[in-house]
Amino acid sequence: MAATTTITIAPVSPTESDQQRCQGEEEVRGNEAEIENNNNQQTGPIVAVSQNRLAKLPLSRIRALMKADPDVSLASQESVFIIAKATELFVEMIAKDALVYAQQGKRKTLQRKDLDNAIEAIDEFAFLEGTLDS
Repeated sequence: MAATTTITIAPVSPTESDQQRCQGEEEVRGNEAEIENNNNQQTGPIVAVSQNRLAKLPLSRIRALMKADPDVSLASQESVFIIAKATELFVEMIAKDALVYAQQGKRKTLQRKDLDNAIEAIDEFAFLEGTLDS
């Protein structure tokens, strides 16, 4: 016996007219242009990373580190990007876990002991034990 399922799709009525929607988009684009012009006048170091970049780490350096391994002869652009993204996520994860220990000590700055505590406490970081020892 085959069960039949009926799906009814109701028409969606627009909440605002196309003209209003386009006008709102133009305002947003105008504000973005003003922000870009203000950012171009900045004389100090750039602190924020551009929203357009998918990877925050420099891909050329990641490629150079990968090629430093004698087992790696070629590194495709996709593999370099994946390694960069995985590294970013790893650094973000360990930093967030170490931040918990910094906040327990009523500090806002991560210290080496916070990283050590995170490595010791979390099983996922067990492979890092002893790496920060000098």
